[in-house]
Amino acid sequence: MSLPAFALAVLLLLLTPGPTNTLLAVAGAARGLKASLPLVGAELAGYLTTISTLVFVAAPVLAGQPTAALVVKLASTVWVLLLAIRLWSHPPTAADPGAVNPLGVFATTVLNPKGLIIGLALIPPAMAGSPGGLAAPLPFLGVFSILVVFVALAWLIFGAAVLRRVAVARPMLFGRIAASFLVLFAASLAGRAIGWI
Repeated sequence: MSLPAFALAVLLLLLTPGPTNTLLAVAGAARGLKASLPLVGAELAGYLTTISTLVFVAAPVLAGQPTAALVVKLASTVWVLLLAIRLWSHPPTAADPGAVNPLGVFATTVLNPKGLIIGLALIPPAMAGSPGGLAAPLPFLGVFSILVVFVALAWLIFGAAVLRRVAVARPMLFGRIAASFLVLFAASLAGRAIGWI
């Protein structure tokens, strides 16, 4: 895959609403753009943790292991459900971020299935003897990192500009709406993992 084709595929995938993007929009709405900026680094670190592990270590091992992929998808489902429960009962505010903090965004992103898709299907694995060898994924990881920062900022700005009024005026309602979206994502993840979707 060429770098421009990769960039377009990753951009479309990253822009798609999901658990991490939901948390970023919630943070932007609850705390504003400036206070939420550390979450961009947490998201990037989460994705790079997953993708680097897949590209440099696990891709050859996981090639014939559908059970491992199933376990990761189910772990993602459980994590997203736990976040939904937390947002339902304890929505983030400017004073108390609750589950929407750098560690929560990092963990959510590590378990985000988008990382699996990017690491296993879009970035070439680093294998001795393959075209590009061990350095093959590096340009892709560079482009990916730039796109993650761009898209994360877009979700934070969306939350701060569009959702902030509701989050400040009715934090419990806002938290419950965000939690409902996370439950839908979790159901989708579980359905795909067990073959219902």
